Amino acid sequence: MPQYSSGESQRAAAAQDLSQILLHSPTIFPTKVIEMTSALSSSLYLGIDVGTGSARAGIFDEHGNLLGSASSPLQIWKEGDCIEQSSTDIWHAVCAATRAACKLAKVSGENISSMGFAATCSLVSVGADDSPVTVSWSGDARRNVIVWMDHRAVEQAERINACNSPVLQYAGGALSPEMEPPKLLWVKENLPESWAMAFRWMDLTDWLTYRATEDDTRSLCTTVCKWTYLGHAHMQQMNSKDSEAMDACGWDDVFWEEIGLGDLVEGHYTKIGKSMAFPGHPLGTGLTARAAKELGLMEGTPVGTSLIDAHAGGIGVIESVPSPNLNIKEDELEALCHRMVLVCGTSTCHMAISQKKKFIPGVWGPFWSAMVPELWLTEGGQSATGALLDHMVENHAAAPILANRAASQNVSLYELLNRNLKTMAHDLQAPFVASLSKDLHVLPDFHGNRSPVADAKAKGMICGLTLDTNDKSLAILYLATVQSIAYGTRHIIEHCNSHGHKIDTLFACGGLSKNSLYVQEHADIIGCPVILPREKESVLLGAAILGAVAAKKYGTLHDAMKALNAPGQVFQPCQDPKVKKYHDAKYRIFRALYEQQLSYRATISDALS
Repeated sequence: MPQYSSGESQRAAAAQDLSQILLHSPTIFPTKVIEMTSALSSSLYLGIDVGTGSARAGIFDEHGNLLGSASSPLQIWKEGDCIEQSSTDIWHAVCAATRAACKLAKVSGENISSMGFAATCSLVSVGADDSPVTVSWSGDARRNVIVWMDHRAVEQAERINACNSPVLQYAGGALSPEMEPPKLLWVKENLPESWAMAFRWMDLTDWLTYRATEDDTRSLCTTVCKWTYLGHAHMQQMNSKDSEAMDACGWDDVFWEEIGLGDLVEGHYTKIGKSMAFPGHPLGTGLTARAAKELGLMEGTPVGTSLIDAHAGGIGVIESVPSPNLNIKEDELEALCHRMVLVCGTSTCHMAISQKKKFIPGVWGPFWSAMVPELWLTEGGQSATGALLDHMVENHAAAPILANRAASQNVSLYELLNRNLKTMAHDLQAPFVASLSKDLHVLPDFHGNRSPVADAKAKGMICGLTLDTNDKSLAILYLATVQSIAYGTRHIIEHCNSHGHKIDTLFACGGLSKNSLYVQEHADIIGCPVILPREKESVLLGAAILGAVAAKKYGTLHDAMKALNAPGQVFQPCQDPKVKKYHDAKYRIFRALYEQQLSYRATISDALS
């Protein structure tokens, strides 16, 4: 796989000039070959996705085909519960990945019709001159981003939740320490100098559009989902077709005063957002001259109001239906409301939409216009899924040997584990592969439980360990962990359906959706078909869709989704009743593990009181 030369080790993270941007070393991903003569005569849409470990760029044609993509790594600092990044480093990576993607797709910047951004819901702090303001104990000014998975603000979240503010009912009844108000309160209480210096507090994806356009309009996605903004305050004001920025009228003054952050109310919430817009709304006059030069694009290129990465994955996949047979708008919306999108990577987000708001304890939302404009979003989640599988596998004694074996066979470690499980099932004459985990049960809450019990203090559990350290024990641990994640998703779906949803079809995207065993176990355990999109890079496509809407290529975001989404492989649940009976039994054990943990927690608490 070709790469540009690396100069990252010499990069000064705080530098702003173009020469520093070019020092990032993007990885170029070969994609399907498209006749560029036809591609250049059509519209080309650029999508940017800033994840936890890298910034990625992808260029799509007007049929939703990916012409070229590239990524550039991100620096990250981890110290206990504190996880931090640099917005300067992130922007450099975005620029490097964009230039590399254009080179791979064999297009120049003037051929790009529009662009959109998606990113993790990390918190960015900048001063009045837009320079980074540290959020780190270290005082390092580069470290001005609190990463989404940072759990430093658990205590602050508990205190905020104890206030029982009415706004919390739109967040599943309680804020997670991964949301922005607890993190803001932590900074105010622990880093007063930074608190005084900060002029803007922004979700990362809003900061990216601001850096690109100098328009400080915030997305309804970020503010509603992570900041307690009540987007439905705009329901009677405007519809998404009007595409105008809206004065913020959904902040709750009493809430911010009550939790000790009343100073953010000053200036009509200037520091956290006084102007809002639907996803895909065109920002400013497009790319500024400065940003265009850094990205290798044209000044004025339309930029759409952004989405959180998981939500971009949602709009990049949820219309990937194999055989559309719905002809009227009402039926289309009803069909949408039977679907859930699993955006599964480091963590997993569970996205379901509805025409009416549904309050579900322990599940985030209902969020108005946070993904599809003018529809309500319910958002479940698991804080560690891909990260948990990596943790389980990489810390097993047999991992180095299996990794070497996988490398020698030119396959991934997980593909080798999947093969080994099939071989083991055959050799042991197991009734089916899933049954290999019959003696091993996992509770996957190693980074707390986001949904549906909303317990940040929950811990992971493994029942059935032995002294075995061979590759077979690793394969079974891996299988049991995959199943535990799927049981967690089943728990979320059952909980949502018991509160008014009618979810019966799943769509999956993200890195874990490329693992066939992972997807099939979800289909079998949940009992629903799992549909994969034709385009594997659904988050990049979702980001690109935002730009296409901003450029007025489509009338609405939903129109763009229907035009650019397309179906791929479909995983049907196994019809063998023995498989269903097995998973039903394992699921009961899964649910009991958490109840046991609560009992143990209470016992120890009593002993120490």
